[in-house]
Amino acid sequence: MKKDENCLFCKIVSGEIPSKKLYEDEVTVAFYDVAPQAPIHFLVVPKEHIASANELTAANSAIVAHCFEVIVKICKEQGITDYRIVNNCGDQAGQSVKHLHFHVLSGRDMTWPPG
Repeated sequence: MKKDENCLFCKIVSGEIPSKKLYEDEVTVAFYDVAPQAPIHFLVVPKEHIASANELTAANSAIVAHCFEVIVKICKEQGITDYRIVNNCGDQAGQSVKHLHFHVLSGRDMTWPPG
């Protein structure tokens, strides 16, 4: 499994940096955001280091499907029926950690544009 020694999320995945974990399996880790933008705000992160959606290929795209399956599983378990899923790709889009991840936000009305 690909890992980047300097990546914040790789360090969370490996346990080097603590997080408030919500879920973990062989492919993903889900944990609460340290700077939540909604009453419910967690991240779903693949354990394999993929820098962004720009690095998705036929060989690794099943990881994204699994991430979405995990999001549905967590939301059902938590009784969350309405939520937003966000993925930022690149600096201009607001991607601050260069490791593919999905924000799940809920617990308030979501406006557009996001904010």
